[in-house]
Amino acid sequence: MTETGENDTYRDSDGDQATGGAGSVPPGLAQRPPQSKGAALSLLILCEVLALSLWFSSTAVIPSLKADFGLDDAAASLISSMVSVGFVLGTLISASLGLADRLPPVRFFAASAMVAATANAAIIFVDPTSWAVPALRLVVGLAMAGIYPVGMKLAAGWAKGDMGFLVGTLVGALTLGSALPHLINIAGGLDWRLTLAIASGAAVTAGVLILFVRPGPAVRRAAAFRPQFAFQAWTKRSLRLANLGYFGHMWELYALWSWTGVFLLESFRRTPGMEEPVFWSMALAFATVASGAIGCIAGGVFADRLGRTTLTMLAMGISGTCALASGFVFGMSPWIVAPLFILWGISVVADSAQFSSSVMELSDPWLIGTMVTVQTCLGFLLTVGTIHLVPMMADWVGWQWSFAFLAIGPYLGVVAMGRLRAHPDAVKLAGGRR
Repeated sequence: MTETGENDTYRDSDGDQATGGAGSVPPGLAQRPPQSKGAALSLLILCEVLALSLWFSSTAVIPSLKADFGLDDAAASLISSMVSVGFVLGTLISASLGLADRLPPVRFFAASAMVAATANAAIIFVDPTSWAVPALRLVVGLAMAGIYPVGMKLAAGWAKGDMGFLVGTLVGALTLGSALPHLINIAGGLDWRLTLAIASGAAVTAGVLILFVRPGPAVRRAAAFRPQFAFQAWTKRSLRLANLGYFGHMWELYALWSWTGVFLLESFRRTPGMEEPVFWSMALAFATVASGAIGCIAGGVFADRLGRTTLTMLAMGISGTCALASGFVFGMSPWIVAPLFILWGISVVADSAQFSSSVMELSDPWLIGTMVTVQTCLGFLLTVGTIHLVPMMADWVGWQWSFAFLAIGPYLGVVAMGRLRAHPDAVKLAGGRR
């Protein structure tokens, strides 16, 4: 493991190596055409949005698959959750082998996007009710480990006093990418094959465009993954509290993103005089997820000013209340349902970037890579459970109250972050703003 310092190793987009102090321009980059920070980040964000559209592309077409093939809720849950399983496996493999440092990041991103696009497109040619679909979604998740984290690394290479904003913007790109399949689904009507094909094409486009992104001058080797120290994420109290806050956040987030389309469809079908419930459920599902981009960027800006614990507690308090309120607006007019779900979409992800930032600030420098990897993997494993719990709750209490239990996570997260705020280590957060 190499800590950030005078002998950090840099790589340009072709994998050329050079050494230099923090903030210096690697020789491999100096020989290339200059690219401004704004241009590089804009192109990177576009690539993230296009590539990450694959994550929920199959989830967005679940209502169509249920209608056309009688897909049951258990199979639908598996299609959604296998991406998270694949992402965890991919993250562990990448961290253990140091792939983000061994491989040129731009080419690693491009290759991962192509693999994910191929696996996603292959779903079009198999029986949607077969085990081939979850298996292909697992491959998509594996490949995602070479897209989202690598994009974060490329963005960090351009950071100069604005890391909170950059991380928030990249999480916003993840959010828009997650929403994109719902928009594609609207344009494609109920033809689920078209939605998958367009999302796969978007990822291929991302794989090509990323080759034109130049890494920033401060691209550094990631902190090494040291699994033998993984338990420190739980034994060190401040880290444990930050992770518990993150787990509360993840308990809610991906379950909402996975099932909001189905929930809204069931709601609008019960709305008196409601016309075209399928269209409007898809439209509001897109608006719900996409609105999170606003929360991500705002959260990135205000967390550095207000403090990470303040921002996370506020966001989780709002999102947990929205989860409880969802049952009370079930079957009501879209003019009542929409504001609640858009507020939920904004708040549920506004704090997302702050948990990884908190762990990085609370960890020993030589354990940052390990602590972030542990946090990410456990958080995404938790999403597998809640994604499967939603339809089980729907069978038990009906779709009207199927989201209410999601409030447990953010409310417990508020408690954890409140205790972290009172911990002496909290002075390390956001430059002392806790």
